[in-house]
Amino acid sequence: MNMTTFDFGNGPVPAHKHPNGGGWVADTATVADTAYVGPDAKVFDNARVFDNARVYGDADVYGSAKVADNAQVYGNAWVFDNSQVYGDAQVSSDAVVFEDARVSGNACVYGNARVYDNAWVCDNAHVYNDARVYGNARVFDNTRVYGNAQVSSNAVVYGNACVFGNARVYGNAHVYGDAWVSEDAWVSSNAKVAGNAEVFGNVKEDMFIERNGKRYKLVEVE
Repeated sequence: MNMTTFDFGNGPVPAHKHPNGGGWVADTATVADTAYVGPDAKVFDNARVFDNARVYGDADVYGSAKVADNAQVYGNAWVFDNSQVYGDAQVSSDAVVFEDARVSGNACVYGNARVYDNAWVCDNAHVYNDARVYGNARVFDNTRVYGNAQVSSNAVVYGNACVFGNARVYGNAHVYGDAWVSEDAWVSSNAKVAGNAEVFGNVKEDMFIERNGKRYKLVEVE
């Protein structure tokens, strides 16, 4: 009996070409017959690709990662560890999703973006360029996180908010509505940026609220 093997990077292992697309799949991985694995894509380790999911281009799905529903992973993207990509989500270009991160809904992660730790990117959110979403951060609705921006810790960005430039949103901060955080601004602690607020420049905001287009600093009193 002849055994087919393929080297996914750590030496040859038992593998086969997926009947729908011809990409290499390690025998330890699980790929549904309804899924597509393109000729240059690879699925290995204990990864799982289900339903009508598509993995193509030079994309790799490995570790214990799961790609399901109508999700797509393509370009030079990597999805690995215990991460999950599902719904109609797309991970593409040189993006990487790993550890326990989730990308779902119609969310798109692309460029050189990274989503990791326990972060979630979902709904219609886009994370791209060199942006990073990590920790327990949640990015959802119609938000955009891009440039060199970072959203981390327990921060939440939602609504139509945008975080970009070199901005940082972290701690327990919330950015939502039509708010923008950009340039070198930092929003942290329990801050809430909402409405049409714009925080930019070399600003480090800890606690404030937005009302009627104006920002009010919160000051603790006895």
